[in-house]
Amino acid sequence: MEHLKELIRSIPDFPKKGILFRDITTLLQNGPEFRRAIDTLAEQYEGKKIDQIVAVESRGFIIAAPLAYKLNVGIIPVRKKGKLPYKTVETTYELEYGTDTLEMHADAFQPGANILIVDDLLATGGTAKATIDLVEKLKGKVMGICFLIELTDLKGIEKLKGYEVLSIIKY
Repeated sequence: MEHLKELIRSIPDFPKKGILFRDITTLLQNGPEFRRAIDTLAEQYEGKKIDQIVAVESRGFIIAAPLAYKLNVGIIPVRKKGKLPYKTVETTYELEYGTDTLEMHADAFQPGANILIVDDLLATGGTAKATIDLVEKLKGKVMGICFLIELTDLKGIEKLKGYEVLSIIKY
């Protein structure tokens, strides 16, 4: 999937100086290649018993929705605190500049459900680890964590040891 890198725009100093932002909107605009990326992800999970996809706000929703469709499973949103309308479970995690809190509906799935976590990008791993914590609070089984992109220099995968991690584009 190396050719997909050509379809991802790199924007220096966004959202702040020193960050090289990987903009997936240019890939999303290319229907055949976006479809190829989703099909590639789906192939990795076909035949595995996935009950639900847990999708991380907000670009993770874009990847998770067609993937859930392909795998014929439901999608569960993980959002920032205060954005979900019903009773939630939450977890707070460290950022380089403070903390953030993620929430998921408390009745999102039954205990023992096989869950695939999906987001667009693995950077430092904090958001992914927080999402694992939410799934495990509700006694779900994390079957895998799936990303479109992994920024390998940031070593986020180290926070996800013991879990199956897939990313199809690596920088």
